[in-house]
Amino acid sequence: MLLVEDPDSDVTPPSRRVALLNVPDGGVRYATFDEQSDEPARRGRAGDNETMERRLPALPDSLLLEIFMHLEHEDVLSASLVCRQWHAVSRDEFLWRQLFYGYSRISRAVPRHPAATSWLEEFKRLYDTIPCVEVQTLKEHHDQVLHLSFSHSGHFFASCSKDCTVKVWNNDPEISLLHSSSMRRFNWGYTQFSQFNADDTLLLVSGVYIGPQQASSGEIAVISLDDFTLLSRVRNKPYDVFGCWLNETHLISGKLHWIGNMTSCSVLWLNKAFQDVESENVNVVKRLFKFQNLNASTIRTVMVADCRRHDSPDLILNYEEQRAAAEIAAALTRTSQTCSVPHVFDLGSDSEDEAASGSEGRRSTDVDNPNLGPGLEELLDDIYQGRRPPVINEHLLEAKVAEYLGKTRTRPADSELLIPSEVQEPKKYLIFTMGSLTYSPHQIGIKRILPDQMTTSGPVLGKERSTEEFFDSLDHVIDIHGHIIGMGLSPDHRYLYVNSRAWPTGYVISDPMSPPPIAEEIDMHVLDLKTMQEERQCLRAHRAYTPNDECFFIFLDVSRDFVASGAEDKHGYIWDRHYNICLAKLQHDDVVNSVAFSPVDQELLLTASDDYTIKVWRSPRVVRIAQPRRPQPRKLLFSWLMNVKQ
Repeated sequence: MLLVEDPDSDVTPPSRRVALLNVPDGGVRYATFDEQSDEPARRGRAGDNETMERRLPALPDSLLLEIFMHLEHEDVLSASLVCRQWHAVSRDEFLWRQLFYGYSRISRAVPRHPAATSWLEEFKRLYDTIPCVEVQTLKEHHDQVLHLSFSHSGHFFASCSKDCTVKVWNNDPEISLLHSSSMRRFNWGYTQFSQFNADDTLLLVSGVYIGPQQASSGEIAVISLDDFTLLSRVRNKPYDVFGCWLNETHLISGKLHWIGNMTSCSVLWLNKAFQDVESENVNVVKRLFKFQNLNASTIRTVMVADCRRHDSPDLILNYEEQRAAAEIAAALTRTSQTCSVPHVFDLGSDSEDEAASGSEGRRSTDVDNPNLGPGLEELLDDIYQGRRPPVINEHLLEAKVAEYLGKTRTRPADSELLIPSEVQEPKKYLIFTMGSLTYSPHQIGIKRILPDQMTTSGPVLGKERSTEEFFDSLDHVIDIHGHIIGMGLSPDHRYLYVNSRAWPTGYVISDPMSPPPIAEEIDMHVLDLKTMQEERQCLRAHRAYTPNDECFFIFLDVSRDFVASGAEDKHGYIWDRHYNICLAKLQHDDVVNSVAFSPVDQELLLTASDDYTIKVWRSPRVVRIAQPRRPQPRKLLFSWLMNVKQ
């Protein structure tokens, strides 16, 4: 049924607009969410509206609702502009519940978003607030753009590129370049990562340092945002540690020391951003942790999670926890328990038997086979005394020594740190990628940072150790069973989102230097840092094609309601965090390396690509509001008639 305007009326109240609204080019358009107000009759004269309602056939509400149930949501919105009765029926909750599940194709067992006030509002959120409309393309970079990061205030963002510059941009309605710094004068190959400190006064920039025989070395620079002067530079090895802020004035860097051909240790250092101190007795660096690495693996991709908001997150992903807040207490009791895929290992146990069984569960290589021979001490004694020839090869001997040192020279974990405390003290977790079976990163290590470790004051080498304690222990290790290519924290730091490319099921690694083949599909795991368990099933849609030895990091970002990621298939992707559905696919001409939501407006998203561009995406709602209102069709018709008459 097509409803037309009353030709005898000298005004066109919105209550009489046609179901399909005419536009100047002769086409039609549907009504938008903005045009559906609570009381459409108030926008026109009461008498005209009542006349219109008397001319329409009176239909029972139940019959109108049945008709609306067979319409698309655009038609329902347009019909709601006709009269009071149609408007009231069009806002029926059952109607919009049906429209919502039909449009989104979500299982009806999935509950509504906990923050939603109505099904209509939730439909509008998924339909109208996704940043999927390209509004601007930034082309100031002259090579591949690798990373994007917003300031906490949302006023600025920074970009890093293979052109070896870091650029700072003004986040105005029309984005403009504020400053550009080239790092080639410091022998950098390119910039790869940036991060603003908590009060947006300093910018951390990480890059690859090109030096004599230091192809894997990196460097971190700290830039003041007041006048863009360089404050300090810190070596960072390997370069894909990236580095991160611990607080407003201290940052974390890495240093790698090789012990053997396949064994190394990673030392994480706390550095003061301002390294020009007045007193020589004030430290500018302090060792945070020293971890052992096995099978040619190293620690990479360091980040810090602040756990203060774990009990009051922006969005609880567990549906049962949404329905009953009492489940939180039960979830806390499961923190130290072993869970299913991804496997979580509790490394705080004092039992040697449990530690041994955990080690067997984590490793599948031949070096952990107990049948290789006697204990390391007995073997060495026999070799020294000449009672036994050295029948073990070099790699197996190194693995045995590394295993022995790991068991006997590692500081035991403090089991009290893993038990939830009734005292609400601030907690921070150091999170990084690592491995134990092969050199490719396939595990996530988690270590709590204590309050006295958050400053460079005290001994440079950190907490005193006994002569038998070489390494620090980990609090948790989460095995992803695949090559990790990206990580990102939710704004409340409760959930960790991990991009990975899965290994074949049941694959046994026999050579650490030959990791398993990896899938083209990218799985996005969601890990709850409060329970140390995986939430829900993996998110999928994006793909990658490079093999193991060429795999590179793809940065993802998380907002209050959405999560976004780049991909090698020349698209960026947006998912809804609550419903686990892919909402949008954002086109580029090459690999999308990084995405970034504005921290103050999740309807603004940036994507960076190998096509040398940064694209700016806004939601249909924001774009529509920014556009000038079009003249009403009736006014255009009146103007046309006046021109013809003249």
